[in-house]
Amino acid sequence: MTSYLVDLAYVGIASLQEYLALHVLLCLIPAFFLAGAIASLFSKESVLKYFGADAPKYVSYTVAAVSGCLLAVCSCTVLPLFAGIYKRGAGIGPATTFLFSAPAINILAIVYTAKILGYDLGVARAVIAILLSVFIGIMMAFIYEKYNGERKSIKTFGEEKHAHTVWLFLLLLAILVTPEILPTWNPMLFVEIPLILITIYVSLKWFSKDELESWMTETWFLVKQITPLLLIGVFFAGIMVELLPAEYVVKYVGGNTFMSYIIASVAAALMYFSTLTEVPIISALTLLGMGKGPALSMLLAGPALSLPNMIVISRIMGVQKGLTYISLVVVIATISGYVFGTYLI
Repeated sequence: MTSYLVDLAYVGIASLQEYLALHVLLCLIPAFFLAGAIASLFSKESVLKYFGADAPKYVSYTVAAVSGCLLAVCSCTVLPLFAGIYKRGAGIGPATTFLFSAPAINILAIVYTAKILGYDLGVARAVIAILLSVFIGIMMAFIYEKYNGERKSIKTFGEEKHAHTVWLFLLLLAILVTPEILPTWNPMLFVEIPLILITIYVSLKWFSKDELESWMTETWFLVKQITPLLLIGVFFAGIMVELLPAEYVVKYVGGNTFMSYIIASVAAALMYFSTLTEVPIISALTLLGMGKGPALSMLLAGPALSLPNMIVISRIMGVQKGLTYISLVVVIATISGYVFGTYLI
């Protein structure tokens, strides 16, 4: 028994070694700096003010659908933000659009999904999450908005950040995608090193000491918060591949039956995925035979829902609205995965 557990531990360590060799230096480190810059240098107030009654609906829904990229929130931090904008006067439509899309299009999650599971799933996750978040918000508004009373303006505080943040974002994004465009070492380093040096130079020139400290602090916070859980997820995902019979995965989520998409969506909604850990777990399941369609269903439902998340959402919105939102997420994740798996791949 002891030797068997030791063998499993070696399997998990081997999975970690492969992951660290392939992904950390060229993928996660630039992504952490990018997410840290977004979280610290973009003004959250400048985004959240568009959820109030003063903003046209098309503006509210558009900002709500894409603000996950700008706010760099995870499934944990989205809940207090959602509670704040909902209680401060945002309509239930834009608020639930934000609630669904923000963790789903977290810049770290999209980059990591594309890197590990393929660009087809990475792009599909981002695009479909944005579109479906708007649909969910519109449905929630159609069902409940007439009972909400008059919406209020949202008061926000804090000054706007300067426009240099956008250029920094583009430089960091270029550093992130260069290894994918130029996969061989010599051409990649020829482009990557100058990009890094330019980024360091303009960061020191454009931003104050306090802003740079805030950026590094936010980046380090993300590293501390995410990396241990991510490494644990990779370790146990490697063990899961060893233990879980492939025939069960193929039987329940490997085919193109509608039931396989329902199982994938419901299972993801009930599980708790810490930020990014859904990716190595779903990657392990795909190695065992899970189809890309059910994988997308899990990627859409998993970050948006979990048992603790459902409880908090129901307390904020009320049980009826909470159950409606939860049902919409599961149904739409199921249908989206089915359409993707049946018609788009």
